[in-house]
Amino acid sequence: MSAEPIVRAAPARPGERAAGPGPEAATAPACGRGPRTAPRLLWALPPVALLAVFFLYPLFLVGRQSLQPDTGGTSVQPYLDVFASAAFREALWTTVWLALGSTAGCLVLGFLLALVIAFVPFPGAKAVSRFIDVFLSFPSFLITLALLFIYGNVGMANGLWTDVTGAADGPFQFLTTPWGVLLAEITYFTPFVMRPLLAAFTQLDTAQLEAASSLGARAPRMVRQIILPEALPALAAGGSLVLVLCLNEFGIVLFTGAKGVTTLPALVYSKAILESDYPGACVVAVVNVLLSVGLYGLYRVVSRRAGA
Repeated sequence: MSAEPIVRAAPARPGERAAGPGPEAATAPACGRGPRTAPRLLWALPPVALLAVFFLYPLFLVGRQSLQPDTGGTSVQPYLDVFASAAFREALWTTVWLALGSTAGCLVLGFLLALVIAFVPFPGAKAVSRFIDVFLSFPSFLITLALLFIYGNVGMANGLWTDVTGAADGPFQFLTTPWGVLLAEITYFTPFVMRPLLAAFTQLDTAQLEAASSLGARAPRMVRQIILPEALPALAAGGSLVLVLCLNEFGIVLFTGAKGVTTLPALVYSKAILESDYPGACVVAVVNVLLSVGLYGLYRVVSRRAGA
């Protein structure tokens, strides 16, 4: 065997610099690196300024007005007067129970309707799903007017009853009661629950349903053990959103003309427009804002966990 000669680099002589990258290579700028971008703070200043001018500053004015009674100066007396009034306590209770009742009704009805649209094949299911998206853009008073045309004192249902029986009045007189407000809010806000549910049902693994069906599981059991656990995050997110919206709803209460139904937004309108009690109206508005912000924070937490 012939051994090949091994060539080694000659060591550097004294006074000579070893071969390698020079100082120019260390100080040379990296290729492809563009100019420095502006700091993120500068990009955030315009939207923050707009937010402060058009949103935070009006809220600040409302909060400041709530601390300025008609007698002058700065005092918490407007808060004490409003909290001590029976009208505020009644409005707060009415707002809370209407919001909770409407949310519960929307959750139950929305879940049932979403189940039918997602899992029961029928002609026009996709069209119904698209109509839900359009329905979300409708104003609340439009739904209230539709209910008035159907169940109002001179609506279709009462007119049909009087024509058939000859009675002077029809039996449907509930729209001017709290139950009418509850029905209108459930009718209007149910699609806000259905939309996230339908999105969650599209991601459901149908193999589990097929396996459960092949093993003899009936539909109620599959809904209870497979579909409902997967739908809980979407239900929680939709329910939180509906709760916030019902808490601030004013158009439905106004257009139904419900007697004795005064919510916090309606109380703000009454104190500011009818009574000219601007400090009291601002106090109620501050309470309503605090409730809304708290519930919105809950909604964001639930939506983040649901992946919305």
